[in-house]
Amino acid sequence: MSKNQKFETAAIRQQLERTAYREHSNPLFLTSSFTFPSAEQMANTFAGQTEDIIYSRYSNPNTDELIRKVCTLEMAEDGFATASGMSAVFASMAAFLESGDHVLSSRAVFGSTHQILTQILPKWGVSHTYVDPDQIDQWEAFIQPNTKMLVLESPSNPGLRLVDLEKAGALAKKHNLIFNIDNCFATPFIQQPTKFGADLVVHSGTKWMDGQGRVLGGLVVGKKELIEKVRFFCRHTGPAMSPFNAWLISKSLETLAVRMERHCQNAQLLAQFLEGQPAVNKVFYPFLSSHPQHELAQRQMRFGGGLVTFEIKGGVPNAMAFLNKIKLCSLSSNLGDTRTILTHPTSTTHSKLKEEERLAVGITPGLIRISVGLEHIEDVIQDIEQALE
Repeated sequence: MSKNQKFETAAIRQQLERTAYREHSNPLFLTSSFTFPSAEQMANTFAGQTEDIIYSRYSNPNTDELIRKVCTLEMAEDGFATASGMSAVFASMAAFLESGDHVLSSRAVFGSTHQILTQILPKWGVSHTYVDPDQIDQWEAFIQPNTKMLVLESPSNPGLRLVDLEKAGALAKKHNLIFNIDNCFATPFIQQPTKFGADLVVHSGTKWMDGQGRVLGGLVVGKKELIEKVRFFCRHTGPAMSPFNAWLISKSLETLAVRMERHCQNAQLLAQFLEGQPAVNKVFYPFLSSHPQHELAQRQMRFGGGLVTFEIKGGVPNAMAFLNKIKLCSLSSNLGDTRTILTHPTSTTHSKLKEEERLAVGITPGLIRISVGLEHIEDVIQDIEQALE
């Protein structure tokens, strides 16, 4: 691909070489294994002397095409596609961390990422320290001699707190840490963490990349020498993405730019509406001037993203009453869909956290997360307005 090619063009025109049929759109390769023309070539492939496709758990033309496309959009060297976003998050850590290692992590991470750090990795003798995402100047004091990896999300789930990616990249480089970032909420259309020194970029392809709530999938992209370790871990533990899911997500990426522009436009309008509602205590959206990191958001993000969170007055009872009055929008724990989705993090996605852990990352009892869809925004606002009354 040309280095001067625009994002939208790369998302559409990055594809595999055509077969003998010269298909315009990439075909599906629904096969578990592949054949060889000779015993010698099969032996050479297993010995690593040739790069033929062996088995769809290792690679497949559809997953290869998706990986190549995401690497182009994220300005990464290599990648691996996994069965879900969380399998990508886990692989990005498990492929590198050993007993005795330490992880420095932003406190504001997804609930399942928190469980990996607090419940699973400690079984392997891997420790962690949480730091506040918006106090990056204090992070260096928590780095230990055995710190190997820096883990973060920006924007975070669900509080939409940001990390200064330029400072994070400089810190990781100074201390020789693997800079591992979940870029799911922003997508490569809104920000490209590799520009700031990220070594690994993780995505849940289930969310904005698919964009229509149809399939599960995850990706880890980054530096080639690091992805080799991710690939080894995944090939032998098995969290491979299915060819069909890879094909579907790849096709969806062709419309990612136009979809995200509308998601962000709708989210901005909804956030502005919510700021004026008497039943609402606070509204969080990176491109609102009231967001405490508004200037940082404009510096490292193209748009504010498709998610809005707000704190409804009255805590859990009023949050539940509000959600039960919703008529048009959906109640679900998912996000990144064409349909607007509302979630109450305290009772769903982050319910396994202790109350003090939730409060530490801004998840108050009345917090509502809205994944703003592609419906006409006036209809979405009308539904939310009647539920707030």
